[in-house]
Amino acid sequence: MRKKGTEAVARVVVGVTGTPGSLTALHRAAAEARVRGAELLAVLAWQSPGGGLASRNGCGPGDLQECRGAAADRLREALDTALGAVRPCVTVDGLTVRGTPGAALVDVARDPEDLLVVGTGSRAVWRRLARPSVARYCLAHAPCPVLAVPPSPLQAELAAVRRRNRLRMPLVLREPTG
Repeated sequence: MRKKGTEAVARVVVGVTGTPGSLTALHRAAAEARVRGAELLAVLAWQSPGGGLASRNGCGPGDLQECRGAAADRLREALDTALGAVRPCVTVDGLTVRGTPGAALVDVARDPEDLLVVGTGSRAVWRRLARPSVARYCLAHAPCPVLAVPPSPLQAELAAVRRRNRLRMPLVLREPTG
């Protein structure tokens, strides 16, 4: 735990990308911070276009500064989208970190008193092959408790609607139950 003045300050660290799944995790992290009386730290990890060796591949300091600025803008936009103009009753800070998402989150949430909140996202077979799971990395490597937040059920319904629209299938109207 870090000390702020004379009192101990707990943190809830949450990974943010701006996707619907990460916004769900951000909402849950804000609720956890409120219940715990902790500060909320939203972290967005970014990588330069050429990966870790970007400076060797022709990306200069100006390009890196532009990437860093774009990441900060994306984090601000995600916080505004998820939390709106009225922030929750907790201290909210944002941090952009250059690196892979899993490693960046584990590095930031290094205190055993922290709580790390990550979204689980879609884990379709083709996505598991293309990108490793950030949530699994955090669960395996974090020195603090990790809360893995599943996607919102509305996200699955939205994906089904998009599939139906892409395939030009007719909309099936049904009466609400209840």
